[in-house]
Amino acid sequence: MPNYNNPATRFILTFAALVIVLAGIKVSQQLVVPFLLSIFIAIICQPVISSLEKIKLPKMLAISLVVIIILTLGFSFAGLVGNSLNNFSQDLPMYKEKLQQEIGWVTNQLATFNIHLNREQVMTHLDPGAAMSLATNMLSGLGNAMANFFLILLTTVFMLVESGTVSKKLHLAWQDPKMHLSRIDDFLQSVNNYLAIKTVISLLTGLIAGLLCWAVGIDYFVLWGVLAFLLNYIPTIGSIIAAVPAVLLAFIQVSPLAAGIVGIGYILINTIMGNVVEPKYMGKGLGLSTLVVFLSLVFWGWLLGTVGMLLSVPLTMVVKIATEASEHTRWFAVMLSNQDEVDLAVKQDTIE
Repeated sequence: MPNYNNPATRFILTFAALVIVLAGIKVSQQLVVPFLLSIFIAIICQPVISSLEKIKLPKMLAISLVVIIILTLGFSFAGLVGNSLNNFSQDLPMYKEKLQQEIGWVTNQLATFNIHLNREQVMTHLDPGAAMSLATNMLSGLGNAMANFFLILLTTVFMLVESGTVSKKLHLAWQDPKMHLSRIDDFLQSVNNYLAIKTVISLLTGLIAGLLCWAVGIDYFVLWGVLAFLLNYIPTIGSIIAAVPAVLLAFIQVSPLAAGIVGIGYILINTIMGNVVEPKYMGKGLGLSTLVVFLSLVFWGWLLGTVGMLLSVPLTMVVKIATEASEHTRWFAVMLSNQDEVDLAVKQDTIE
């Protein structure tokens, strides 16, 4: 009879179970993704409902108002962005052709300085059109995820109705009925604050980026504003992907100077929002290292597609708080932690 207390045996069984669970999630992606989107929307809406309840509005009426807002924004978003996305997809071959012509002009200009580049080789190794397609494909992927809109909406409503009992259920699940484990409440509050603040900052980022594209005279400026809003949820590379189509279109439609202005504008927007505004309201964040944030982006993107990339940070935080609850898995939570948490833990161990 195998010894299940043996560390090697336990590791093999845990790893095998993890592979099976991940394979199941990958296969059932069409079911898991709408559920995660429902949680995401419910967390964003909860502060609004709490504010309405503070002004003596009944909870069900507050939820009804929020649902009406979601429906209005959802249909407006689908109509506006869907139409722009379809038109842009039709125009994409034309933009790619113009882009090739502009790259040809650039290579000719470089040739005057004795820098000789083959245009075909440049397009083979560095295809800007592929970056434009990537951005629109990410929007299309999110649109496909939102295809089950009414299922997501109904699930969100039920989550909002039962939102008041979530904390108590988690305390019971962690065998803490007397509410002694403050880290559960801290975790819920941290994720709630992260998503709420990130949503507001992403809205501002998208609005400013859209206005910049409109001022320069770029086609589909609404689409690029929405793209900047959505991809701002994706850490590290989201803002870069959002900037590429706008910069390339400015280069094609207006001038290289306009492309430079748009590029600098995006850099300034994301630098101010990411390095000034976010730290001011989020503090030290959720305690994940930069490497873990990037790897989580890759992992959740592979597992759940575009939605996984958007929710990579909150999902990784769920894994972190879950692994902290057990002595056998706490090492994994430590590996996910940032430098500040590690230094604090070392300092506490030294004092003890």
